[in-house]
Amino acid sequence: MEQSIFSPLAFLRRCVGDVAQSGYLDEYQGWWEREGKRISAAVDRAGTPWLRMFDSVGKRVDEILYPPDYWQMLRRGYQAGVVWRVFAEHSLIPHYLLGYLTSFYDAGLYCPYTVSLSTAVPLAKYGTEAVKARFLPAMLRRDETVWQGATWMTEIGGGSDLGATVQTTAVQAADCWYLSGDKYFASNVGAELAVVAARLASGPADIRGLGLFLVPRYRADGSLNYTIRRLKDKIGTRSVPTGEVELRYSEAYLLGLAEWGIYLILETLNLSRVANSVGSVALAQRALADAIDYAHRRQAFGKPIAEHPLLRHQIEKRVVALEAAFALAWEAVRLLDQLWQATPRYPEQYHLFRLLAHLAKYWTAEYAVQTAKWAMEIYGGIGTLAEFGVERWLRDAMILPIWEGTPHRQILDGLEVMERKGAHRMLFQYLAPYAQPEAWAAMQSRVEAHLALPQDEKEAGAEDLFRELASFTAHTLRMRGL
Repeated sequence: MEQSIFSPLAFLRRCVGDVAQSGYLDEYQGWWEREGKRISAAVDRAGTPWLRMFDSVGKRVDEILYPPDYWQMLRRGYQAGVVWRVFAEHSLIPHYLLGYLTSFYDAGLYCPYTVSLSTAVPLAKYGTEAVKARFLPAMLRRDETVWQGATWMTEIGGGSDLGATVQTTAVQAADCWYLSGDKYFASNVGAELAVVAARLASGPADIRGLGLFLVPRYRADGSLNYTIRRLKDKIGTRSVPTGEVELRYSEAYLLGLAEWGIYLILETLNLSRVANSVGSVALAQRALADAIDYAHRRQAFGKPIAEHPLLRHQIEKRVVALEAAFALAWEAVRLLDQLWQATPRYPEQYHLFRLLAHLAKYWTAEYAVQTAKWAMEIYGGIGTLAEFGVERWLRDAMILPIWEGTPHRQILDGLEVMERKGAHRMLFQYLAPYAQPEAWAAMQSRVEAHLALPQDEKEAGAEDLFRELASFTAHTLRMRGL
């Protein structure tokens, strides 16, 4: 096992076999080893990119200034097929495989690919024929002219309670809608297209009044359709520009039925939550690989520190945890791949997927943080120094629990799908063939007893339950694969 730790593709092939045998994956990993690692490190060292708001004659352009190598790195994934292969192969699997490889080398770069997919999928599923014909082909290009996507939900009030915090309004006109408002955390800002949560002016003042809209970068007359107020100076993930966006009577196109808005928003988030889980495991593998490599080179008390019993035991435990985290994340991928074309009203299996996605997002993001922190500890003092690179994995990992819903949000949404849809019963039935019977029965009883508690007590103690259920599910799925 230890040798496959050093190669994300070898690890994928060990875990999923034939699914990861395609030659384009070898080519993509080879490019990262030859060129991508150098570019990624330089982009991270450069910090937040610049925003050039005006050109030399005073025209508003809102151009994000990265070094040229950044665009080469970014476009490599699009050309490899991180979006177009999904539609060519009618499967999400290529996206998540390429996303895993990307995140091993640069977790931040996976964000543009993720939100681009999360734009293309709802556009393809719910856009009118005219809107699809106008915008989708550009997102599926296989060269450097490919368009990017973005998903903008969060406003200054936060992202968890969308029903209360989304203040952007949508007003219908003859041939499109017009959006006005501000998005506070706009990842992949500057994309050619974005899917945006907005409140229908004629709808109710709660979550049912939200719609999902496609917003192009430019208006029909060629002028900017939205403007960028500023770029964020983040702790990590510097290879994805995050900014504040101003929508001022911006042209937009409603996706799906107006009453489906919140369901389509959650569909979009679920695509990204699964990607976050996959990326978290890949980042953890990179941190683990770096730590193991260093532990075999670092001598203390007469031998490599990897040979000391305590550290050797820690490494063994981390490897098992990596396998379990991957098994959980990939099960969410497998289920989503069966369901991604489903529309409201969703089949029963969709609720099982939702619970798995919440468990995976919660569990893998925290595992990435703890593994990156541990890797720094293995390096000791030099692990805190930017020149050696290992501190970057912790900076990048710290964002993963927050992206696409904090741990609190995953716990509460997971609790909701268990209470309202009985998703835990579906999960236990799903796991029954692979679980140890006594542990399976005990975990099932634990969940049922917790769900019977008074509401406040049930919510207050939900994190312990969710952590135990995520761990049980991850290690059960790991045992299935052995």
